[in-house]
Amino acid sequence: MSKDKIKDLVELRSRLYKGGGDAQIEKVHSQGKYTARERIGMFLDEDTFQEDFLMVQHRCSDFGMDKKDLPADGMVTGMGLVDGRSVFVASQDFTVNAGTMGEAGARKAQELMDAALKTGSPFVFINDSGGARVQEGVSALSGYGGIFYRNVLLSGVVPQISVIAGPCAGGAAYSPALTDFIIQVQREGQMYITGPKIIKEVTGEEVSLEQLGGVDAQAHYSGVVHFVAKSGPEALGLARRLLSFLPSNNSEEAPIMEESRNSSIGPDESFNFLVPDNPKVPYDMHEIIWRIVDNADFLEVQENFAKNIIVGFGRLNGRSVGIIANQPAFKAGVLDIDSSDKAARFIRFCNAFNIPLITLVDVPGFMPGVDQEYGGIIRHGAKLLFAYASATVPKFTVIIRKAYGGAYIGMCSKEMGADRVAAWPGAEIAVMGAEGAVSLLYGKEIKNAEDKAAETKKRLEEYRELFANPYVAAKRGYIHNVILPADTRSYLAASLEMYASKREIRPYKKHGLIPL
Repeated sequence: MSKDKIKDLVELRSRLYKGGGDAQIEKVHSQGKYTARERIGMFLDEDTFQEDFLMVQHRCSDFGMDKKDLPADGMVTGMGLVDGRSVFVASQDFTVNAGTMGEAGARKAQELMDAALKTGSPFVFINDSGGARVQEGVSALSGYGGIFYRNVLLSGVVPQISVIAGPCAGGAAYSPALTDFIIQVQREGQMYITGPKIIKEVTGEEVSLEQLGGVDAQAHYSGVVHFVAKSGPEALGLARRLLSFLPSNNSEEAPIMEESRNSSIGPDESFNFLVPDNPKVPYDMHEIIWRIVDNADFLEVQENFAKNIIVGFGRLNGRSVGIIANQPAFKAGVLDIDSSDKAARFIRFCNAFNIPLITLVDVPGFMPGVDQEYGGIIRHGAKLLFAYASATVPKFTVIIRKAYGGAYIGMCSKEMGADRVAAWPGAEIAVMGAEGAVSLLYGKEIKNAEDKAAETKKRLEEYRELFANPYVAAKRGYIHNVILPADTRSYLAASLEMYASKREIRPYKKHGLIPL
């Protein structure tokens, strides 16, 4: 091979690797941000990245574009390893024409997604872009359409993760919304459909970019974003950690951490002291979750949204599990519109990727109120019921304290397909709380009694003796067992091992109709 040809290739690659050039790279660095290739280097195992389509160029000739050289068309794409497992990654290059998406860059991303589908490998997209390239018009829009279509094809087949490390505006925001998880970088990443200027023109409202599309807006209020990172490196580390809990595709199981395997898990007496005797006193459900999972390693999803329910990933005896738990420390753990949506989506992800579900129940019911009814609590609560009932992965439920009314069913009761349901001895399983039930059942008697307080106390004691315990449900076979709190981790670990080979046949259908 001619030395000149080799030299020419090396020089060409070196120039293209610099993207928009030294001045643009320095500008990005001055803002405390990173280039597309630097981000990929942080995300993948060292020296494993192999780039594809480095030399692709745009073919637009309008608006002086024929005179513009856009290295790699502002999109870095390729494959590499994360903890030794194959991953495909695309990263928008803001140093090249503000990372705008054109036909050629979109086609690169599409081919990468096709490869992820063929090989059964996760797809990660690092977003940092000025949006669709205006000069290319409908060609740029067509490129986005092809990406959206593939997001849907990949859905439920391979995990898809979006990292919002810069602007992600307009139609571009719909690709992350179609992926499984979104990680947003504080102050650097913004997501919104319509920018502040247009909003002011149309509605008269004045709002900043950060107020409109920053982490407060998308992680706290809208629930669009699943994880928040303080920096770019932290976001990419989060993506790596998330992948460690997941299988590469829907035909595999999540990796088993052999170093965490223990054939004998003994009782943990600390469980006995976590829940107050008074059912009205709150406590933090995280304390129970951290003791259940291996090494207290719990990756919470949507931590800042609908805090009355907790969802996230952990490992139990080395196996990945998805955990759904009411949070008594926030709104008493009640189910409402947002918490139902949050839990339903998480359940459906776990089911798609063969991750067993553990549900920890302390729920007083569904949230009452006109706003909730007008907002469609019936429809949103039905999503939770649908998600649990349609899930075929192993499902284990532990009733910690309260399980009232329809929320008892909604939190994966035996009738909803739970494989094993256990309750702690202080659990209450009933249509409603004792005070409400006594008022409904004995209201007239109490009203007519000479000593109303004494009569109320008597009826409350009677009701609690009959229903404010798990033994009626246990006697009738509605739960499998009443367990000591100290045995919770060992009970769940044994259940997970026994049901690892679970198979469940469902009626043939194209898909069910979840009440969206």
